[in-house]
Amino acid sequence: MSVSLIVLIVIVLLVVLLVIWGIGAYNGLVNLRNRVANGWAQIDVQLKQRADLVPNLVQTVKGYASHESTVLEEVTKARADVAQAQAAGGDRMQARADAEQRLGQSLVTLMARAEAYPELKANQNFLDLQRQLKDLEDKIAYARQFYNDVVQKFNTRIETVPSNIIASLFHFRQAQYFQADEGSRQAPVVDFGQ
Repeated sequence: MSVSLIVLIVIVLLVVLLVIWGIGAYNGLVNLRNRVANGWAQIDVQLKQRADLVPNLVQTVKGYASHESTVLEEVTKARADVAQAQAAGGDRMQARADAEQRLGQSLVTLMARAEAYPELKANQNFLDLQRQLKDLEDKIAYARQFYNDVVQKFNTRIETVPSNIIASLFHFRQAQYFQADEGSRQAPVVDFGQ
């Protein structure tokens, strides 16, 4: 066997190994990108369930605390903002996250105001809705954590050598974290004197 044949075999082997590595890196990035999309879809399902629960909750509270119209209007407006952000779709994840945070805050305020109405707190429908809302909030928190964990893995893979080469060649872009806006990190103010 000649030296040139050995060199040719080594070069072919290196090219084959490089192609196999490239395919593996690409498939890994696609897998993570799909997990990011799935994570967002799971958040979306839980958020839609919460939005569907809001009208029933508002109607129940309205029957017992009709003079809390400001709080009820805030919840209704926040739900409408969520629907609008959802309809916008596309790359508007931060707008959706902000709208969802406002809805969450208005629900916390509504639930806190409901504490002032013993008849409401004893209402079985209200108690069921409250339990469902708590369960959904727990699921949303878990789904957000899962989503952000997958986004972190995906973004790390895009930025690290050598997979960043494949990411650059095939135009993989970083995913956005699901973050709370600055205003939602503060506890809502509940004034029972209104």
